[in-house]
Amino acid sequence: MNDNSSRFGKYIQLKFKDGQVMGAKISEYLLEKSRVIHQNPGEENFHIFYYMMAGLSPEQQKKYHIGDPAKYKNLNNGPGCLKSNPAGVKKHFTSLTNAMDLVGFLDEEIDEMYKILSAVLSMGEIQFGANDDDSAVVQDSTQSIQTITELLGVEPEKVKNVLTFSSNYAKGSIIRRNYTKQQAQDARDAMTKALYGRLFSWIVNKINQQLAPEVTIAASEATEIGILDIFGFEHLQTNSFEQICINLANEQLQYFFNQHIFLLEQEEYKAEGIDWTYVPFVNNQSLLNLFMTKPIGIFALLDEESLFPQGSDHSYVEKLNRNFQSNHHYIKAKVSTSNNFSIDHYAGRVSYSADNFLEKNRDNLPNGVMQMLTASTNDLLGQIFRGTITRTGTLALQLRTNDNKKERKSVRKRGFGRQQTTRKLTQGAQFKNSLNVLLELLNLSNPHFVRCIKPNTTKAPKAFEDKYVNAQLRYTGMLETTRIRRMGYALRPKFSDFVNRYRLLARKKISENGKGCEEILKGCGLTQWHIGKTKLFLKYYHQDQLEEQLQKVGQCAVHIQKIVRGFLGRQEYKRCKEQARRQAAAMETFLAEIQDLSLTHHQQIEKLCEKDRRISQSFFGKIKENKEKVQFQAPAPPPAIIEDELEPEEEELEEEEVDSDDVIEDEFVKTVKKGGKFGALGTKAATIKWFKTTQSEKLRENTGVFSNWFHGIITRRQAEELLDSKPLGYYLIRVSESRFGYSLSLRAEQRCKHFMIDQLPNGKYNVVGEAQVFRTLNDLVYFYEKEPISPFGDVLKTPCGQETDECDYAELVEDDKDQAKIMATHSARRSRVMQQAPQINAPPKPQRGQNNNLAPPSPTSPTPQGSRPRSKSPHGKRNSGGRPIRPPPTRPGSYLSPDQNGNETSAINSDGPPPLPAKTYMTMTPGPGGSTNNGPSNVPPPLPQRLPSNASYSYVMPDMEARPPPPLPPHPVGNGQ
Repeated sequence: MNDNSSRFGKYIQLKFKDGQVMGAKISEYLLEKSRVIHQNPGEENFHIFYYMMAGLSPEQQKKYHIGDPAKYKNLNNGPGCLKSNPAGVKKHFTSLTNAMDLVGFLDEEIDEMYKILSAVLSMGEIQFGANDDDSAVVQDSTQSIQTITELLGVEPEKVKNVLTFSSNYAKGSIIRRNYTKQQAQDARDAMTKALYGRLFSWIVNKINQQLAPEVTIAASEATEIGILDIFGFEHLQTNSFEQICINLANEQLQYFFNQHIFLLEQEEYKAEGIDWTYVPFVNNQSLLNLFMTKPIGIFALLDEESLFPQGSDHSYVEKLNRNFQSNHHYIKAKVSTSNNFSIDHYAGRVSYSADNFLEKNRDNLPNGVMQMLTASTNDLLGQIFRGTITRTGTLALQLRTNDNKKERKSVRKRGFGRQQTTRKLTQGAQFKNSLNVLLELLNLSNPHFVRCIKPNTTKAPKAFEDKYVNAQLRYTGMLETTRIRRMGYALRPKFSDFVNRYRLLARKKISENGKGCEEILKGCGLTQWHIGKTKLFLKYYHQDQLEEQLQKVGQCAVHIQKIVRGFLGRQEYKRCKEQARRQAAAMETFLAEIQDLSLTHHQQIEKLCEKDRRISQSFFGKIKENKEKVQFQAPAPPPAIIEDELEPEEEELEEEEVDSDDVIEDEFVKTVKKGGKFGALGTKAATIKWFKTTQSEKLRENTGVFSNWFHGIITRRQAEELLDSKPLGYYLIRVSESRFGYSLSLRAEQRCKHFMIDQLPNGKYNVVGEAQVFRTLNDLVYFYEKEPISPFGDVLKTPCGQETDECDYAELVEDDKDQAKIMATHSARRSRVMQQAPQINAPPKPQRGQNNNLAPPSPTSPTPQGSRPRSKSPHGKRNSGGRPIRPPPTRPGSYLSPDQNGNETSAINSDGPPPLPAKTYMTMTPGPGGSTNNGPSNVPPPLPQRLPSNASYSYVMPDMEARPPPPLPPHPVGNGQ
């Protein structure tokens, strides 16, 4: 469905251990390198060329010598998408560059990659002519040779030489063979395809290095999921070497599909002793033999003809006609001079053009190209051409590392080095090897097949072409699969599984064997089923019939439950009603007894009163004359309530409680690894060494100091304390101690959010979970000040700087001189902030021994509206969310003040409440005219042991707005004060 799709097959292996993904690997198959130099009508070149033209800046395009897209011959169908959708192409380029940063491509590697790609485009501009000897000469009117050599880092004369002649050594002599014009063009195209093909393989290799498991996984512990994404069957207007390879791959996969679905199914029927009618299907084994048989096969004859210097595409077709004229799969062309032939595939007949078959199959580089490119000053180019091409055609760089020098020598001795004499594998041979490796993997797996169907040929939405879709269903084998499924037994459950599922349908106790299954099936009235040795074989429609029967049983069960539950409900209602009647009768009896007791007690009291009336008056006179007094001692009042002394044990418990909803990304502490480059991971010393070595210079501004948002190695809780009193959008970036990276803390609505920032292998930065990659932390901050950092719309607004005279990142600075410079800048920043901040005139703190009377605040107080001093709870007490407990705020513009009687009343002041000292003791003394307010004092009053007539109560207020004293509990003695 893509006009310029990157056409290649890939096999992705996901490796698991204990249910967790440990790594992955990507294998590539049959990259269509010929698309680089030529595109069929209606098609385009690979994506990357259009992305570069749309996304690179003018300076970069000048650096890489990229010109007008219409001038490049390797884009023979024109700019295409650059005209139809330039904005979309540029957006794709941005996504591509960000993805390369995210994977870990270095800036130097990306720069050299763009140079190679630009050279690939410019290779098509090299034109050749012929001299009097019909030898090829370079006609470079556009200075393309100079441009290519500058991009590839090679000498211009060497490029001209390797494209126009070859040099061979024989018995100490150099034999030079000049190319014809056509041979020179073939050499140019071969070099172009080699540049792009090896670069493509290097990208896959680079990705595999990042996806590889960090630890070696034993085969017994690992599980794997493989995903094969490969092109489908192709029948184009012109079908060449790529199409015959693609269709062979589909033939091989169809054979595997037949073996897995049809033949294995029939073998299972025989093993279980099932008598069934053989269902014929298309077996393409004979067609595979036509392609793969040696020495007489389509690919074997192609390799043989490719060895002959004078071999041609027409001579190859003549060999095919002679050897396969009796094969019913092969159809030769009606015209004997034609290079066409046809093959009857399982999906239908396809006609192929053998033009350029030999050249594409050879895929040989001209002599001297390898030596020239390996000596290039472009490090990436030299690396990919020093790599080894495997038997499947992929690039292997592992043998070119410094750790394997001995291995390289031993390999070259066996004939795999540059001095080898072994014949190079052709493209066809490499492709056959890839198929064999792929089938080995598939045979070891439990495959599931997904067939992709195109709804129409116009690539339009909401359009369904019946004939086109029916043809695809036919050649993908779906119609054959459907037919055999209907004729065969699609359901093959084991006896135990079937009985456990449908036991209720038997309506009696049955055994988990074939007899039990038979009773269930006969009870349901089903037919055309078979019982094997260990399995039950059912038609595809039997499951629906069984489920329908099971659903009826379920409905009956629900009906029975309804009746039983109704009966039980009515019984429960009757029981509750009877219980309520008994309780009402018992209550009436109880109330009657209470009434009788009350009358009895009343009569007893009347009798006692009657006896008291009979006491003589002289008894009371003697009591008055007695001077001894009876004193009643009141109990001591409760001690003053001091918040510092409240439940210290509970405070410690509360500090450990953290609400998981307050944390977006937690800092996971990994196992400490000893022997690292900077020390044991997760230790403060290692983090400081890592920061000084790799980060210190990166994070400094032009003045040599750190940005205002930067903080040192502080914990998440300390970051929350800094941000808790700030408005929404305040943020800071702190160094993580548990890993080599950073954490971004943001003051969001109702909580602080934390985001992990990782440094990628290429030195760039990325917020974990986000796709965007940044060169510096300043770029990251600048981007997220404009764009949301989370799906909830959180945006960075204001940096949160240092709030004390000492920087929390002083330990990260290299030397004392550097520390002094940073501290001076830090002090200057704080001075500017303090000068810009509004001044708050707070009353002086009362001293011991001075007059502690506090006058009411003036209505013209300069305190800014809405401001109040920051409070801290004693002992750092926190709530369950991990933040300090704060007093409930008063109404804006109001405060509480004591009146002349000691009662606190509300007063309105536009400047807000005045701040009080850290601990203030409010005392009130009751008197004849009421309570007297003694004013605040920083000296706690003594706690009375007994309750005198003028007792005073005290309570402690922390450094917050004045609050009314707590109500005193009622006391049986005194006047309630």
